[in-house]
Amino acid sequence: MQQRRYHDSTTHKTSAPRFPHLPPSRYVPPRPPGLGTFAPHTPPAANHLFLRILYGIQGTGNGHLARALEIVPLLQQLAVVDVLVSGQHAEVQVPFPITYQYKGLGFIFGKKGGVDLLQTFAKNNTRRLYKEIKNLPIADYDLVINDFEPVSAWAARSKRVPCVALSHQAAVLSPHAPRPSGSDIFGRAILHNYAPSVAQFGFHFGPYDPGIFTPVIRSQVRALTPTNDGHITVYLPAYEDEILIKILKKIKGVEFQVFSKHSQKTYRDGDIYISPISGAAFLASMAAAEGVLCGAGFETPAEALFLGKKLMVVPMKNQYEQQCNAAAAATLGVPVLKNIKKKRIPDIYEWVHNAKPLPAVHFPDQTAAILNHIVAQHRMGAFQNLKIAKPVELISTL
Repeated sequence: MQQRRYHDSTTHKTSAPRFPHLPPSRYVPPRPPGLGTFAPHTPPAANHLFLRILYGIQGTGNGHLARALEIVPLLQQLAVVDVLVSGQHAEVQVPFPITYQYKGLGFIFGKKGGVDLLQTFAKNNTRRLYKEIKNLPIADYDLVINDFEPVSAWAARSKRVPCVALSHQAAVLSPHAPRPSGSDIFGRAILHNYAPSVAQFGFHFGPYDPGIFTPVIRSQVRALTPTNDGHITVYLPAYEDEILIKILKKIKGVEFQVFSKHSQKTYRDGDIYISPISGAAFLASMAAAEGVLCGAGFETPAEALFLGKKLMVVPMKNQYEQQCNAAAAATLGVPVLKNIKKKRIPDIYEWVHNAKPLPAVHFPDQTAAILNHIVAQHRMGAFQNLKIAKPVELISTL
C-alpha cells in the first residue's frame, strides 16, 4: 500500500504518516436497523482503526464547523479520521487537528443583504480548485463523509471513492422539503452539483422524508439554561453595521445586541451594541435574549428554536438554500422578513414588541446513531458502485 502523507493545515507541506501500516477495512457488523429506527452500533475498538475516513467540511460560514464540533469526536470512535476544510469566512475555532486546509469554492458575503456575486467570482480560482482536487490523496481513504465540501467530494468522484453527504444541503435537495414559491433553477443546480455524493443524509427543521433528521444541536447549546433579559440578539452577516444601525434605531424601547462580521471592535450606538463575532459571547447573548433576529441559515435558527426564543429570519439574496430555509421556518410559524429596509420597520417593531415566542422545539440528539448507521452501511458495501443520484433515488436504495 502506498505510504500516506499529510498536508500541513496552513502551509500544505507534508509530514510523516501517522498510520503507515493500517490494513484495508475488513470488519463487517450485523445489518443495522433501517432508516429512521437507528440503534447505536460501535464496532470493537480493535477493529475501528481499519477504517479510514476523510471528513470534508465547508468552511464558509459558521454552521458547518459548529456541527463538526459534535460529529468529529463521535466519528473518531468509529474510524481513523482526517479532516479537510475548504472555504473562508468562518469564526468557529475547532479543538481537533485539520489535516487539509484549502481555498475550495466559497461564497463571499456582501454588505447589503446577499451574496456578493462579483466578489465570489473574482475570489474563486478554478485552476487552483482543480489542483486541490487533483492533489488530494483521496485514494488513502475508504470513505468520505462530506458536509457540502467540494474538494473532497469531487476528488472522491474522480477516484471512485464512496462519498456520503451528511449535511443540511442534502435535506434541502429533497423533493419533500419546503421550497419557496418562485423557482431558482440556477440555485438548485449549484446545490445539486457543488459536492456530488453517492448517498445523502440530511438535517432539517423537520423529518420531511426518511433520510432527513433533526438538527445537530451543539453540546454547549444543550447545556444552556435559557432566560429572558429582554434584549434581541442579532446576527445578519450579509448586512453592514451602518444599515442595521439605521433601521434598528427606529425600534424604540428595546436593546439590540448585534454580532458583526464587519467590526473588529465593540461599540454602542444608543440601545444598539455592536460586537465582533465571538462564539461564547453569542451563545450567552442568545441564551438570555427575548428574541433572535438572524439570517435564514440553519444552525442559528435551529438553536434559537431549541432554546424557545421568538425568532425572525431574513434570507440572503442570491442564496437559494436560505430561501428554502425561510420557507421551512415559516411552516413552524416563524415570521420571514424579505430584507432589512425602511419599509420593514413596522414589521420588525410588531415582532419585537408583540410577538410571542414559539414553544421550545425538542430536537433529539441523533448524531451518534446516524454516524453508526453510515459506518455500518459502508462496511456492508452499501455505498459501493452507486452512481451520483438525487436524494429520492438514494433513500430507496439503502
